[in-house]
Parts: sequence; structure tokens; C-alpha cells
Amino acid sequence: MKKIIALLGFGLFIFGILAFSNNFFTTPLYLELPNGWPKPKYDFKKNPLTEEGFQLGRNLFYDPILSKDNTISCQSCHLQQTGFTHVDHQLSHGIEGKIGTRNSMALINLAWSKDFMWDGGVNNLEVQPINPITNPLEMDETLEHVIAKLQASEKYRKLFAKAFGDEKVTSQRLLKALAQFTVMLKSSNAKYDKVIAKEENFTVQEQHGYDLFKTNCASCHKEPLFSDDKFEKNGLKIDETLNDFGRMKITNNPEDYLRFKVPTLRNIQFTFPYMHDGRFKTLTEVVKHYNSLGYDKSLPKELDKPMNLSNNDRVDLVAFLQTLTDKEFLFDKRFSFPKE
Repeated sequence: MKKIIALLGFGLFIFGILAFSNNFFTTPLYLELPNGWPKPKYDFKKNPLTEEGFQLGRNLFYDPILSKDNTISCQSCHLQQTGFTHVDHQLSHGIEGKIGTRNSMALINLAWSKDFMWDGGVNNLEVQPINPITNPLEMDETLEHVIAKLQASEKYRKLFAKAFGDEKVTSQRLLKALAQFTVMLKSSNAKYDKVIAKEENFTVQEQHGYDLFKTNCASCHKEPLFSDDKFEKNGLKIDETLNDFGRMKITNNPEDYLRFKVPTLRNIQFTFPYMHDGRFKTLTEVVKHYNSLGYDKSLPKELDKPMNLSNNDRVDLVAFLQTLTDKEFLFDKRFSFPKE
């Protein structure tokens, strides 16, 4: 595998084991690029990865200190075992039982994304956490108060010093550390990947599902990331309770009405419920929805013709989608709650 060396600007010593800058040592961290994958879109030059920065971000990700009443953490809506999303309700929940307006997105392979959120309202991974932290329906906090709480914490003063050279807590450092953790959430070791690497083989059912996928789904869910990072209409009728207009909310362009980001299908077996509003509980429901579309010129050309899948076809397609499950990623202790 190639390696993205994310420690530019630092002196490397002892074969890249240590980096030295401003009289403090940090340990460089690398994001391995799987064979055949495109170049990441994240700019590592502006936020060189280090083990210390990653561990600071990891602690912050799991800490409810980021919320107004210290009850909600990033992990509350992004659980590792479910592909870093929630599964127990359709819409995200915040402090005091408040309910958000969208289903949380899975945090997978973010290094390859240039836009974030269902509507692309954020175009920088380092800025993305501001939205949930300040959203009154989620963490309902201010960055200023978060910084004050972290600065008052001996634990965090030490972690910030290890990552940045001194104990000063700033919003920029906070956001960079969170990005260093989330950008490392790479999933690339599912059965699908092993088949592509000729280490395993699909079953007959899975192979048929893969063939159906390439014919009917791959134009938007492009391999190997299983997303094209674009915004598309998917044939869903608007929820008249939520009245979520999708990307049009950001662009004010009528053409973007009901366009939502194409999510990755990696680990899709465990990232239910599905769609921006969590309206579908199972993959079978999702496949049935797409199978019901066709002859609708308001849809993208990829969806305006019927799929005409039989019951067996639908089962086989779901069987293939389950080969995108990466259990190594879902249970990787590097990404779990920090115990130390």
C-alpha cells in the first residue's frame, strides 16, 4: 500500500518514528492508501497528522464535555459498531431529549470527501464539528464555552500540550484534533475488498448481486468508495413534517430541490435507518424503493428507467451489499472509547 505522509514541515528522525518541532516531540501518523483507490481530497499539508493529535481528537470525540449540559458527545450519534452513525431512531437526538431534523451520516472514509452533511452545507472537515456543537437541537453549546471548559481541565491541558507543544486550548486546535481522528476512519477491508484483491471469492448469490449492483447502482455509488460525493434526487417524496428541501437550502437553486448527498454504502448492513430522514429500517425496503422507480423525468437519468428486479434479484443484491461490511473497522480498538 502507498502511504500518505501527513507530516510535511516537520523534521523526521529515526526512520520517521519521531518528528521534532518547536522543542517538542510528536509521532507522525500515516493514512494508508489502498491499492487502486483515488487520491484523498483532504489537505494533509494544512493539518499534519500525529499520534498525539489523533489521541486528542479521539478523547474529544467521545467526551460529552462538548455539549451544553455535558450529556451528548460526538459518539452519541456516531457509534463505532454501526459504522459511526446511530441506529436506534430515525433522526439525531440532542441534549434534553431534543430531536434533530435529519438522520446522522456514517463517518467513513472522510478523507475522500470534499462536502459534508446531507446538503453539503460544510466543505471542510475541520469546520464540520461546529455544526453539531452549536446546533440548538444537538449539543447546543458555544465554541467559547467549550474552550473554557477544556482549558480548565488538567487532562486536556496535558493532551493539548502533547499535540501542539503548549497547554493553550484554541478553537483551531480543537477542530484540527477532531479532524485528525475522523480523517483516519478508513474502511477498506470488507469481503468485497478481499475479492477484488483475489484473496477470497463471492458466493454465486453475492456475485449475481454484484452484477446487479454494477448495472443498477454503481453510477452513483462508485467503487471503491461506493459514493460519487455528489448530490442527487432519489425519488423520495418530501416528508411534510420535516419539509427538508435538501441541497436547495444551501444553494437556493431550484434545481437542487430534494437533492441529497450520495452516502457511502460501506458497512451499509449496520448503518440503518436509511435515507436523510431515516424513513427506511431495512436494506430490503431501500431496494424495493429504487425498484419501484422509473419513467419519471424529474429523476436523474440513472433512475428514470425501471430496474425490474425479481424477488430473488432483490435478495441477491442485498447479499452483495452485506459483503461491504468491514468488521475490522467496526471493532478496531484504535477508534474505540479511550480507556486511558
